[in-house]
Amino acid sequence: MIVERLLRIALVGSAWVLYLLLALSVVSIASMVERWLWFKRHHDDIDELRKHLYKALEAKDLGAARKLLAASPSIEARVLAAALPFADGGADAVADVIDSELSRQRKELERGMTLLGTLGNNAPFIGLLGTVLGVIQAFHQLGDGANKGAMGNVMGGISEALVATGVGLVVALPAVVAFNVVQRKIGEIETGIAGLGKLITGFLKAQKGQASTTSTTSTPANGASTRLNGSKGAATLAAEV
Repeated sequence: MIVERLLRIALVGSAWVLYLLLALSVVSIASMVERWLWFKRHHDDIDELRKHLYKALEAKDLGAARKLLAASPSIEARVLAAALPFADGGADAVADVIDSELSRQRKELERGMTLLGTLGNNAPFIGLLGTVLGVIQAFHQLGDGANKGAMGNVMGGISEALVATGVGLVVALPAVVAFNVVQRKIGEIETGIAGLGKLITGFLKAQKGQASTTSTTSTPANGASTRLNGSKGAATLAAEV
């Protein structure tokens, strides 16, 4: 009973698999176009941004650094712009905010990746399913046929069934390529964020080190002044006596 029902389903043929693959290919292309437009909209020359940011930090002008990051459309600038207001908390505070903001932006960076990865891995199997169904239908026709014309129809059916595997591969290959390209782009953005973040935290650490040196230098001077005042007091007291 179960075998007969499954056979009845299999004899529906592989046409519906081809329609499914066609729909998946449209969804895949739409996802690729959306990712391309999104990355293009947030593209910027990171080397040039780093150069100008370095000059602003070297001049100790955090205001100029904020304006520079706000003017850039890149994700790197967006993450750093969110962290820069916490500069008063030191390098550790800025690093924590960078990590937090990057985690939030990663949702946008990886949007559509699950779809592309799933299609790239499973579209060939969907095509193979269509081929198997087509072959089952062809052999069923062969069992029912009794002449050479039936044999010709069977071979034609098998050749048509193999098309499903080819279509599955055609759908999968662009999805795999797009997935790898997006992964590389995300890696480049994360590397850029890490590099620019190190530049800012290094500046803050240098500022802290200079402040500590200034404080240490001023302390002995204050002590010497105190000792000098004490000596003058002692000399005045001796003269009075």
